[in-house]
Amino acid sequence: MALPTRFKNNNDLYQPLADINVTPLVDVMLVLLIIFMVTAPLLAKGVKVNLPQASAAQPINQKDPIVVTVGKDGKVSLGADLVSEDALIDGIRAMMGDDATRVVHVRGDTEAVYGEVVAVMDRLATNGITHIAIMTNSRSKTGGAAKAAAPAAPAPAGGAAK
Repeated sequence: MALPTRFKNNNDLYQPLADINVTPLVDVMLVLLIIFMVTAPLLAKGVKVNLPQASAAQPINQKDPIVVTVGKDGKVSLGADLVSEDALIDGIRAMMGDDATRVVHVRGDTEAVYGEVVAVMDRLATNGITHIAIMTNSRSKTGGAAKAAAPAAPAPAGGAAK
């Protein structure tokens, strides 16, 4: 490709070039790409908990779920906000609006007391919220097979296991 000559006529010393310089555009786009890649993981909503494993869990496809989280310390969160037990039902009803068939996802930490998770589910059910789903992580095939192959401990003789 031949470079354009600037001195076609000796009348003008400087003539504009009609080529577009895309280097600054590429630089700006790469910087924006890096910024979005760094900030995208920070936009995740919710409270971090260790979900229990389940091999038969089926994913629920819902666009904007209502997530209730029970932490290992027993604190209840609605989405990312910590709420009291009294404000939980009002917050869920406000999020549901007119759609009474919307599913409420209950997430319980693996170290949370089972009774506290059941108490939250019972509170939801007694207040008319009957579409409740328990969230779990699906087991990996290697992890599930390793646990299934482990021998079970025998029950103590002469009584029920604690």
